[in-house]
Amino acid sequence: MKFKKVVSLTVATALVASLAVTAGSASAATKITPEKGAKLLLWDDKDSKPFWDKLIPQFQKKYGVTVKYQIVGGPDQDEKFAKDGPAGIAADVGVIPHDNLAKLVDAGLWLPNDVFAAETKANNIKAGVTAGTYKGVLYGYPKAIETYALFYNKKLVKTAPKTWNDIIALSKNKAIQDPAKKKFTFMAEVNNFYFDYAFMTAGGGYVFGKDGTDPSDIGLNNAGAVAGAKQLKALKAILPLKVGDITYDVKESLFQKGQLATNINGSWAISGYRKAGLDFGVTAIPAVNGKPTESFSGVKIVGVNSYSKYPKAARLLAQFATSADAQLLNYQTTGQLPTNSKVSANPAIKNDVIVQGFLQQLKTAQPMPSIAEMGSVWGPMGAALADIWDKDADPKTALDAAVKKIKNAIK
Repeated sequence: MKFKKVVSLTVATALVASLAVTAGSASAATKITPEKGAKLLLWDDKDSKPFWDKLIPQFQKKYGVTVKYQIVGGPDQDEKFAKDGPAGIAADVGVIPHDNLAKLVDAGLWLPNDVFAAETKANNIKAGVTAGTYKGVLYGYPKAIETYALFYNKKLVKTAPKTWNDIIALSKNKAIQDPAKKKFTFMAEVNNFYFDYAFMTAGGGYVFGKDGTDPSDIGLNNAGAVAGAKQLKALKAILPLKVGDITYDVKESLFQKGQLATNINGSWAISGYRKAGLDFGVTAIPAVNGKPTESFSGVKIVGVNSYSKYPKAARLLAQFATSADAQLLNYQTTGQLPTNSKVSANPAIKNDVIVQGFLQQLKTAQPMPSIAEMGSVWGPMGAALADIWDKDADPKTALDAAVKKIKNAIK
């Protein structure tokens, strides 16, 4: 495999075992104080609102700094920081998926995590620290780690499926599989490369060589990637819909109504399913040709705007929002998995059977490449997968064309 497993194995180990946390005798927070009259603007996605609703009052009480929370999705923040940062109207603190870090740093839009670097490195798992680091410099404050796995409705599926043949066998049951009544055995966003990547990795597919850092080496059309695309295509036999009809919202609605037996989704969905009262389980995505699938993993990182008028207050908020107490609160309010080693060992998390399902997947998950060239991958791969599914395109031919487009875009 072109991606080393060290980071992912560290994630799994940290989440299932108690690790010693080497914290300094005094927090670096005692070294700085917020600027007089500091007022902060924060950007994060809507799913994190329950967390911020509880955390912001705590921060304001401790530091006397007003914080305004504005909903801006993580993937959209790089463009907004680029536009609004120099204009002085961007958020002081943002929360992004780690693969967007390179864009922000290269554009000079984020400050290094300097004051709290030692604490961040000591208290968080290696995956979190690595995700927040670019060209050897720590910029991010890790907040949560996520991947995707296979959810299953326990009322329809008694035993967690281990192979794709297990899932295909379930489709023989009319109570589970009846497209005319909008009942389906399996769904995933089949033209979304983020999710489909897991199929391609089992046989040796990869995005970029050298642990995702070498864009001159692309492995998305090698034999392993092609085999994975063929496995995905074979599932159309039990999911006879066009990609345009298999949207995230469609499958979420069906799963919550009990009309979908198995569903590939991310750890961010846990909270919503629990609130809906679903009886569900989570297990690793079934193997492809007997080989484990390797999903993408991502880390949500907090960062400070380099154009902030209040960089000290912003640093304090970034640290406060990613402390051990904050990460536990984040897990309790949103279900997001912590990167803090001490929190990962909390009994509430260790004994959570749903979390254990994600731990299975995290054992082989690969961190998404964070280099800027990754932005050239999503469109061509999504289009190729849609052609394979909808137009019965030959997987090898479609992937060859996608890789050619990616290379041209990078040039």
